Amino acid sequence: MKRIGSQKVYLVVMFILSVFIILPGCGGGEAGGGKWDSPSVIPTVTFTNPVNNQTDVQILNKITAVFSGVMDPATINSSTFTVMQGSSPVTGNVTYDGVTAVFTPTNLPLAPNTRFTCTITTGAKNLSEIPLAMDYVWSFTTGATADTTAPTVTDTIHDNNAINVAVNTKVGATFSEGMDPLTITNANFTLKEKVSGTAVAGTVSYSGLSAVFTPSSNLAFNRGYTVTVKGGVNGVKDLAGNPMANDFVISWTTGAAQDNTAPTVTDTIHDNNATNVAVNTKVGATFSEWMDPSTITNVTFTLKETATGAVVAGTLSYSGVSALFVPSSNLAAGTRYTVTVKGGSSGVKDLAGNPMTNDFVISWTTIANAGSASDNTAPTVTDTVNANRAINVAVNTKVGATFSEWMDNLTINNTTFTLHETVSGTVVAGTVSYSGVNAVFKPLNLLAHNTRYTARIIGGAEGVKDLAGNPMTFNYTWNWTTGAAPDTTAPTVTGTINANNATNVPINTKIGATFSEAMDPFKMTNVNFTLKETVSSTNVAGTLSYSGVNAVFTPLSDLKQNTGYTVTVKGGINGVTDLAGNPLANDYVWSWTTGTELDTTSPTVILVFPADLATGVAVNSSVNATFSKAMDPLTITNLVFTLNAGITPINGLVTYDAITRIATFNPSSDLLANTTYTATITTNAKDLAGNALVSNKVWSFTTAAAPILNPSVNLGSVAQYGTFGGTAGMTNQGILTIINGDIGTIATTTSTVTGFHDTEGDIFTETGSNIGTVNGTIYTCTNSVTGPNSTGVNAAYCAAATQARLDAQSAYLVLQAMPSNGVLAGNLAGLTINPGVYTNSSSVLIEGGDLTLDALGDANAVFVFQIGSTLTVGGPGAAFPQSIILAGGAQAKNVFWQVGTFATINAGGGGTMVGTIISQAGVSFSTAGNVALVTLNGRAISLGASVTMTNTVINVPAP
Repeated sequence: MKRIGSQKVYLVVMFILSVFIILPGCGGGEAGGGKWDSPSVIPTVTFTNPVNNQTDVQILNKITAVFSGVMDPATINSSTFTVMQGSSPVTGNVTYDGVTAVFTPTNLPLAPNTRFTCTITTGAKNLSEIPLAMDYVWSFTTGATADTTAPTVTDTIHDNNAINVAVNTKVGATFSEGMDPLTITNANFTLKEKVSGTAVAGTVSYSGLSAVFTPSSNLAFNRGYTVTVKGGVNGVKDLAGNPMANDFVISWTTGAAQDNTAPTVTDTIHDNNATNVAVNTKVGATFSEWMDPSTITNVTFTLKETATGAVVAGTLSYSGVSALFVPSSNLAAGTRYTVTVKGGSSGVKDLAGNPMTNDFVISWTTIANAGSASDNTAPTVTDTVNANRAINVAVNTKVGATFSEWMDNLTINNTTFTLHETVSGTVVAGTVSYSGVNAVFKPLNLLAHNTRYTARIIGGAEGVKDLAGNPMTFNYTWNWTTGAAPDTTAPTVTGTINANNATNVPINTKIGATFSEAMDPFKMTNVNFTLKETVSSTNVAGTLSYSGVNAVFTPLSDLKQNTGYTVTVKGGINGVTDLAGNPLANDYVWSWTTGTELDTTSPTVILVFPADLATGVAVNSSVNATFSKAMDPLTITNLVFTLNAGITPINGLVTYDAITRIATFNPSSDLLANTTYTATITTNAKDLAGNALVSNKVWSFTTAAAPILNPSVNLGSVAQYGTFGGTAGMTNQGILTIINGDIGTIATTTSTVTGFHDTEGDIFTETGSNIGTVNGTIYTCTNSVTGPNSTGVNAAYCAAATQARLDAQSAYLVLQAMPSNGVLAGNLAGLTINPGVYTNSSSVLIEGGDLTLDALGDANAVFVFQIGSTLTVGGPGAAFPQSIILAGGAQAKNVFWQVGTFATINAGGGGTMVGTIISQAGVSFSTAGNVALVTLNGRAISLGASVTMTNTVINVPAP
């Protein structure tokens, strides 16, 4: 037997002791967090920072290499870890901590704009004296600038304020960049009981971008704990020596149970049996939960050529719930590869020490045509949570973005995905998680009420990148406004693929569910979404993808013929949840039976909007296509569904409704007037059996001509009126009502004008103290008046009122007939609208935020709103005033509301309405008993029913 030196005996003994010390906190199933390798396992370098072939690296002070297991520290030194600058050696000091070797140059920092080559030789050995199989060599090139950016904690195992955390958990944090492992200590990463402040004993390890605190024993039941990662000069630092700016602190509460659930691989970058995979791809897997980073190595996650079994060299990184293998060079074209994630006691494990039950194995084939084998397409944001310009967003929301393809998870963090208050610019503290094609920003605390926020994802060289290293071309920015309340509504399943009790389902089907709202992708796993044979309850192996509001389960192989299957989406506290943390109330279960056939029928597009060759299309239209059969939502993106004006691509988001089978392209801004657009859906759109469109679907349409920004609107004699009661009259129900202008009606019955007096001293039907002031004249065709004009009907006044009614009718018809340049949204709150004519054939609401009318610097700009049914501003129970804000030189006299039925202006109490309202059926201001003033800078004209108001001030605009 070979003799081991005394130092190595000491290290081995101490490591074994540490394993047994840690074991009680690991659920009884883990040996030292996966760091204790079998003596026969050859160690490898599993991750480096900088990574191989990285360019424009910000100038660092240190270089790191992470090993697949614990190494003999005596073999990690400046002889086995060397760095060359060109052909010249770089002198430096080598240290080793945990599983990470650190090279620190003697002369700091590294030189700019220089290529460096690093080597770890076979002299590096593990504790069993097994060396690396061969020298590990990688290179990188520095840029021109130093790294002066402070690192951040970008994700954590448990969210702030989480509950029911397993008592056998470990505690983890992922950083925005590579950290100096010597600063990741249990002095800088602590866990304490929240109430008593008692520190929890344990050890801290660091691997890749992740730090893990392992308690020495299980945590207490139902107890609050606080995690602190120390910032400042004495805290954690990145590889350039930049400290984290501030302490990072979160708290959460344990439950009453251990985590004994085995983890699974829930999704992969490439499906099993996929073809035409790019040769410059990376290889990834998403797990059903946070894993122990020290068990995610290129020993437990391998890529091999299927035919020869040759291992593909590369490095492996782990962040959040995602592992990413990066081959050292492009894969061979037209070659089948096999990905294996190792299960069992020597495989990958979760943070409670539970191993994955079995090996996870899939295979796929690279593209055969070497000339077009690389992926050079920039990724895009294809959908967001929340929608741009949304209002009444819950204050407990998370913020999400879906990408057009799998992204490099190491580029998705709270440096590249940010949230801030729009007006003040205040940055919202939070963490970012990434799973599949979804990134989620999680604020550490509730957002402010009734506040506008802007989310931003950074593009360009320093921004987010796909798996081939292609950066998103531009920054993507969207904004929305919160409401006054949290989201406490449970999500529901609104549709399924396939239907309950369906028969003859194709055996190559995928299985899907559509939810009522955006869900938390990290709860959308193949543990919470399962497919089983109905009779035997045998689980079907497969992966689960999530995009938009659609979850899709993909079996690893075809289903059995003539067999019943049951799908279960798990509800309750441990099931799927929405982005506010509300769980599905109960399990959702449906069943169906396969037939004997494969689905080999290609889908088609059966309907498009706008229609092919359509003209006069509104500039604010979306574009959609209806498919002949259910589609795979992950194939419906804005790389597959595009819109162009000539050769110019139009930016926009794409959503897919699995229930209606409609894909919708939503342009990021209004289209150009009088312009021809071409929409295309490519053959990359596939159905749930993987059948693609046979050919691209292409159609064109032309938008309407540019609207007349300043159409002529002649109000005639009705222009002098603040309010006109049409054929029914007017009623004031408040004591603060003031009409700065004339009022009138052609009603002839008594008491048609109630609760007003004018400057001539006329009082119309006093009702208690409800007497509104009219700083003008009251024109009527009735004698229900006390005062100078009480001798009978004033014929001249009646004639004036009659003419005003005719002029109002003429103006209404002119407004109604104006050609529209856009469809008006159902709720205008939170929007900014530019001059033009806008139409909604139904009802329009302004509630939940202000509406801004921006004249773009043109004081003569006109806004016309054609509304087929009702106009409602605010509501009786609105929590805050609703107003219309004039910007860019807009004037109240140039705003017109043509309302098909009734207009109700509550404005939330205290709000300001703007413009001339001409309503077919009546106008109502505020509600009886409301003491807050509602202001209208404009006119309230009813052609038919009466006008009523409570404590309303109307200011007639100057001509």
